[in-house]
Amino acid sequence: MSLKGKAAVVTGSTSGIGRAVAEAFAAQGCNVMLNGFGEPAAIERLRQEMAAKHGVEVAYNGADMSKPAQIGDLVAKTQATFGSVDILVNNAGIQFTAPVEEFPAEKWDAIIAINLSATFHAIHAALPLMKAKKWGRIINIASTHGLVASAHKVAYVAAKHGIVGLTKVVGIECADTGVTCNAICPGWVLTPLVQAQIEARAKAENIAVEQANRNLLAEKQPQLQFTRPEQIGALAVFLTSDAASNMQGAQLVSDGGWTAQ
Repeated sequence: MSLKGKAAVVTGSTSGIGRAVAEAFAAQGCNVMLNGFGEPAAIERLRQEMAAKHGVEVAYNGADMSKPAQIGDLVAKTQATFGSVDILVNNAGIQFTAPVEEFPAEKWDAIIAINLSATFHAIHAALPLMKAKKWGRIINIASTHGLVASAHKVAYVAAKHGIVGLTKVVGIECADTGVTCNAICPGWVLTPLVQAQIEARAKAENIAVEQANRNLLAEKQPQLQFTRPEQIGALAVFLTSDAASNMQGAQLVSDGGWTAQ
């Protein structure tokens, strides 16, 4: 499949899942707008390498996904840079864990803003552009935590459940417009975010990182292996294909059996 000539904006794409998704679209000939935080020189190196490797245009916009005005500007700059916004991948996210009664209100607000509200604001800005062309693909990176819960993750679980609900509504409203909206729900993916959780757990329990790794997987996933970021990238590409053109408001799960239990 070729996406040559199309343009994708991928939020939170300077590392982890978002980077893998951006790479997957670039490999299909798609121009890509990167977004995310990081050291400027490293981001510029990533941009140049991705463009050279795949022979596509790659740009970067450092919009803060907690700021609605900057999110609108991200979409507008993508349109101005590439001439269209054909694919929107809402991936940016943060995490914090604590029991509900100890959960800082400011952490709740930040997680809801970046993990949920940012997705609404990006769709709000991009959807009119897609409908005008009668083609578009909105892909929301949710989580197994959009379908089931875990202790100490009240804001993250609430936000990801919200993403699944938002995906369904947008999917219904986009019926017969040429635009689709679907969600991907990964289980454990070995990203810097998850690696930090594993290392913190190893330190707290005074065990090796490798053992903490296995313990984490064993608690949730019968298939004791992490989903690879590039597998999520491949799922995102699939959702842009004709084979997925009749999918609306769906949740694609890649979680090693987590939610099958």
